[in-house]
Amino acid sequence: MLNRRRRVRRDELLGAVWEKGAPSSPDAALSALLSKLRQLVPLEGRADLRVVLPDDSWVDVESAADALHRAEAAVARADWTSAWGPARVVQHIAARELMQGEESAWLDEPRRRLRGAYERSLELVAEACLEIGGGELDTAERAAHALVDVAPYRESGYRWLMLVHERRGNRAEALRVYDDLRRLLREELGTSPAPVTQALHRSLL
Repeated sequence: MLNRRRRVRRDELLGAVWEKGAPSSPDAALSALLSKLRQLVPLEGRADLRVVLPDDSWVDVESAADALHRAEAAVARADWTSAWGPARVVQHIAARELMQGEESAWLDEPRRRLRGAYERSLELVAEACLEIGGGELDTAERAAHALVDVAPYRESGYRWLMLVHERRGNRAEALRVYDDLRRLLREELGTSPAPVTQALHRSLL
């Protein structure tokens, strides 16, 4: 399903199904699995295979990628209310681990992409809600906190949190967030916040 836009070779499928301990006749075993699968899912091809679904089929990871694109485009044109909805769609889909409980090397890259989409969606939600203001400042704060939790070395989460506190008039809280980041980077990585984060800190001072 993750590769339904292209044909997948049989050797790729063999490697995915049997990373270790392949049966004595792996090709025959794969054929048996595919025969059973064809009873449930429409498959096209023999040597190279592709899942063929109806045009109106909904696949969550594909919807997340599409929503992320729409949210990015809305933010680029400063259409904050249009960015909020798609970014939240990404957030709700990508917050869940892809095929939870499965441990296979072929899942590493799709999971990395989905995690990146989740982190980016938190940035977009924080930015859009900060610009909308009012009651959405609470949503911006939650998104910024979530980003700091899941990606503690991604400075944007701290910056959005600093801006939320500053918008509420809590400048000291904003400065404390910066100090937390500064200590983390110094103790864990031996480095300092990025110039853009330092510039925000100076503006708060």
